[in-house]
Order: sequence, then C-alpha cells, then structure tokens
Amino acid sequence: MKPHPPKPLFVICGLAGEKKLKGTVKINGAKNAALKAMAAAILFDGPVTLENVPDNADVTTMTEILRRLGATVNRKNGSITIDSTPIDSTDIDFKLAASMRASVVLTGPLLGRFNRVSFPAPGGCVIGARPIDLFLEGYKKMGATVDEDKCSYKIEASDGVKGTEVFFNKQTVGGTETLMMAAVLGTGKTVLKNCAMEPEIVNVAEWLNACGAKIKGVGTPTIEIQGTDGQLLSANKPFVTIPDRIEAGSFLILGALCAENMTIKDCEPKHMGAVINLLRDSGVPMEIGKSGIKIMKNVAPSAMLSPVADLRTHEYPGLPTDLQAPMVVFLSQTNGESRVFETIYEGRFKYIDDLNKIGANITVLNPREVSIQGPTSFDSASGEESAEVCAHDIRAGFAVVVAALIGKGKFTVSNIQLIDRGYEKLEERLRALGANIERK
Repeated sequence: MKPHPPKPLFVICGLAGEKKLKGTVKINGAKNAALKAMAAAILFDGPVTLENVPDNADVTTMTEILRRLGATVNRKNGSITIDSTPIDSTDIDFKLAASMRASVVLTGPLLGRFNRVSFPAPGGCVIGARPIDLFLEGYKKMGATVDEDKCSYKIEASDGVKGTEVFFNKQTVGGTETLMMAAVLGTGKTVLKNCAMEPEIVNVAEWLNACGAKIKGVGTPTIEIQGTDGQLLSANKPFVTIPDRIEAGSFLILGALCAENMTIKDCEPKHMGAVINLLRDSGVPMEIGKSGIKIMKNVAPSAMLSPVADLRTHEYPGLPTDLQAPMVVFLSQTNGESRVFETIYEGRFKYIDDLNKIGANITVLNPREVSIQGPTSFDSASGEESAEVCAHDIRAGFAVVVAALIGKGKFTVSNIQLIDRGYEKLEERLRALGANIERK
C-alpha cells in the first residue's frame, strides 16, 4: 500500500498587530449558490450553463458526484456546463457525498425527475449534528417512501412527487432548497412554510423561474411551487452566481484587523448588513458602495475597537453562523468583554482551544456560548519554531489564519484542505495583500 501524501499546511509569519495589509480583493461567486444550481441542473432538458462559479474543492466534489451519476460536466474559465440527459444512476456516490453536506440537495432534483434516490448520511465539516429529519418528513408528505439504515437512505416516489404542505419546525437553508427543487417537476401545488430566506435561495429560484419553473414567495417565509407535471425546464438563460457574502464578510473582518486601507470589490453589500453594522459599531471606518466596500484610514489600534455585549448568530438577514469564528477573532482584539451565542450549530467552538493556545482569553460557557476578553495578543510559543493551530472547519480555518496574521512570530495551520473547500487560492490572495503565507 502506498503511503498517503502529507496533507498541506499554511506557514504564516504574523504582522505583530500592525496593519500592513493593503490592496484589493475580488470576491468570487457564492459557493452555496453555485452548488445548489449545479444540483438543479438535473431538472433541465439538455445542457445548462452556470457562470461566475468559484474554483474551490466543494465545487470540484459536486462536479465529480454529478459525473458519477452519468451527467456530462465541463468546466472552463469560471463557467460550468452541465448536461443531465445521460444520467443513468440515482445512487449518490457514498464516499464523495460523505465529505460534503451540500450533496444532500441532489436528492431533491433526483427524486423530482427520476422518482427515486439513494444517498449516505450527509457529511462535511464537523460542526455539530445535522439531522435530516426535515428532509425525510417532507419527502414522505410528497408521497415518497423512505427506507433507512444507520448509514444510508433510499427514497422512492413511485407515483411521482405530489403537491403538499410542509411546515419546517426550524428554518433550514438546505431543507428549503431541497424540497423546493423536488417540487418543481411534481404534480400539484406544494407550500413550504417557515422557509429560510437566504439570498442564495433567491438566486437559484429566480433562475429556475426564468427557465419554466413556477415558484412564488422566495425570499419570504412562505414559498409556493406549482409543479410542472414532469415537464423538464428549458435552459433559457445561464445561471449567474451572486457574490459570496461569506467570503466578502471574511475578508472584511480580515481587513478590519490587518489593513489600513483595503477594497473589497464585486461583492453585494446589501447581503452583508449584519456584519457591516457590527464592524462599524465597533469603530471600523468603512465606505459602502453599490458593489464594493472600502476600509479607509483604519489607523487606530485594535484595542480602541468596542466589544459586543451580546452577539448572536441568526438565519438571514442576521449574522451568518459561517462568520461566527472570524467574528470571535475580531472580538478578541476589542477593548472589553464580548459574548457570542451560536444559535444554529452546537459544535462550532472546537477552534477556541487553538486560539487560547496562542494567547486568546476565551471561555466556553456552554456548547453554544463563549465569553471573549480583549484585547489579547497572539504569539507563537517562545523557543519553538512555530505555533501549531488547526482548521476544524472551513470558517474556523479562516479564523485561525486571521489570528496568525494578527500575531507575532511564526504559525503553522494544519488541516487546510477544509479551508480549500470554501476559499479559492487563499494563500495567493493573501500574499497579494502583503501577507507572509506559504503552502507547504
């Protein structure tokens, strides 16, 4: 047996608290919209084109899953063309799907078009329980049967997907998207209540409507879908992926701590109200444009930034759970105590030990709440070559990179294959801003 190649690392030399980064960051297309549009391609008669698609590891995984189902997928210069006509299997690849939770959205289009699908328990980042009961109960109401064992599910709607009413006991982005897509080709009207309202859902639904779907109310808590009775959609226009608000928010937090002047371009500020307001209220000087944000004359020491007494993650338009970890790093540099309550996932504080190891003063009060005392200095251990921290998930990985950049000395970030899932060529983009970071 051949030995596994060593996993890549980031090696970072910190800025010792100085705001030396500068320049412009271009924001890529939203991963969480592109992945769902890739799944939705199954609903179409013939090839569809997706534009402004990010080149990250999750998109690569979804590409390979679709190919193993039989679809033709071609990628070129930020665009992807998908033809679902050749699909000859509805069994989602177990190994690939187990590595990425977004793969579960494929079940909706596959069930809607082929009336059957099998898939593994969804995987991805280890950030808490991800029950899919909401999906399964929805499929049952749509007339499907669900057979399951401890690691897989088989769903069949022998008479096709039927219109029904589904009330989500809690807002769920994946559940909203997946059941919406399952209903598109179905029979009758499906009403989804207490839906998630994220911009990525709106982005996909508006494209589907332009191509023959009948979806109303997207972006509100109630969505109605009138099924097409099996009529496949027509590729009347390409899907254009909206800017990634999580990536934009991540770089905005980075700039707030590490840059005197930085421009974040090709973003959608109206999708980022929560993080913009939090940073502005803390004292970060910003200029907000139609499609860009400028951090300007950010010269005051971070210790002059104001803490946040009670910050809570929330479904859109609240602070995204995916920006919780970068915000905790930000708050570790503010002057006073902040508290962060994670309302979405109970397992998202695994990175706290890594931050405390390099100098943070953060107390985990319970699985959903932390207290942060700032300002603190991040420092690699004296007498050692570098301090080692780990990327526990995509966003916590970005957070520890930011902490290392703030810090003094040399830092090694492991498990960066998780960061690659959500941030395209991160080290190259950070070097272009002046960071000292290498992939080993």
